[in-house]
Amino acid sequence: MGIFDQISALLRQEPEQLSDLPRSIARERRGKERVNAREGTRVLIIDDSKTVVMAIKKYLRSVGYETVEAFDAETGLSMIHEHSPDLIFLDIMLPGMNGFAALRTIRRDPQARHIPVIMMSGNEQAVEQFYGLRIGADDFMKKPFSREELFFRIERLLDNELVPRRVEFVPDTVPESSVASPA
Repeated sequence: MGIFDQISALLRQEPEQLSDLPRSIARERRGKERVNAREGTRVLIIDDSKTVVMAIKKYLRSVGYETVEAFDAETGLSMIHEHSPDLIFLDIMLPGMNGFAALRTIRRDPQARHIPVIMMSGNEQAVEQFYGLRIGADDFMKKPFSREELFFRIERLLDNELVPRRVEFVPDTVPESSVASPA
């Protein structure tokens, strides 16, 4: 329930129910302590909106992350090899090459395919999210987003050492016991 829903509910409640409101807001706002990636985690932000880039950069640098930025996919792809990011935020709608094409390029690159990618879009269509995840995105974030959502998306990708990691999918394999041994 968002804050506006809570205010609307507040206006419909009886006075004796109002005393529980601050506790319910606090519980909803942060149910547990946030876990950040290790300090110095390098994040590449690829988005053509200077406002979005500056917001992400500000949030991440406030907790010790390093950021590099690109305003188009082609520049972002060249920066991957130059800066070796630990995580990439990639917008879908970019000038020139779009984010889907950039993601396919990243996933085909042996030196970059291990880097987790969080795709972003301001489009309301769930089709973009489905397609992005299907071609190799590790998560999807809809714009506009909050600071809490940004860190929530990162936290979902952290391993035990607080490093962003991809969830590797192992293709189905044939058990060794069912493979005939050479004669």
